Amino acid sequence: MSETDSIAGQPEQADITDYNDPNAPWNQDWDQEGGIANWNDDVIKEFRENSGKVGGAYAGGDLILLTTTGAKSGKRHTIPLGPLYRGDTMFVSSFIEDKYPAWWYNIKANPQVIIELRDTTHQATGKVLEGADYDEFAAWVLANNPLLADFQSKIDRPIPLVVLTLDGEG
Repeated sequence: MSETDSIAGQPEQADITDYNDPNAPWNQDWDQEGGIANWNDDVIKEFRENSGKVGGAYAGGDLILLTTTGAKSGKRHTIPLGPLYRGDTMFVSSFIEDKYPAWWYNIKANPQVIIELRDTTHQATGKVLEGADYDEFAAWVLANNPLLADFQSKIDRPIPLVVLTLDGEG
C-alpha cells in the first residue's frame, strides 16, 4: 500500500474536522435513561432492518456491526462502528477518551469476530496492532485522517487500531 492510499468508505463528514465539534455524533447528548448502550441497540436494530443503512447522526456513512466475544465474560457483544480503510485493509479505532474500548480488549483476547457489512455476515479476524506494526500503521492513519489525528493530539495514550480481515481474504 502506498502512502497515498485513500480512506474510502468514510462517512461524508467533511465539515467535521475537529474532535470537539458539537455536531460530531460522538459529542451528542445522551438521555439519562438508556445512554449510549440504548442508542447502540436502536442503531443495531435499524442496521439489520435496512441492509446496513441507518439514519440519524450516521446517515449516509458506512457502518459495520462488530461482534466480539467478551475477554472476561465469554459472552458475545455487538457494537456499530464506522470502518476505515487503508487501500483494501479495513480497520477500526475509537474516540473513547479515558480508556480503550471493550471491543479492543475482547479482540486482543479472542481475535475471531463476526462482521455484518450491509446485508452480509462474515466470519473475520481482528488484529490489535502493536509494536512496529502499530507504529507504521498509526503514522499513516494520523497523516491521512484529520479526525483521528486531532483526537490523538488531545489524549495521552496511543489511539486503538485494529485491522479486520474477512475470513478467506488473506
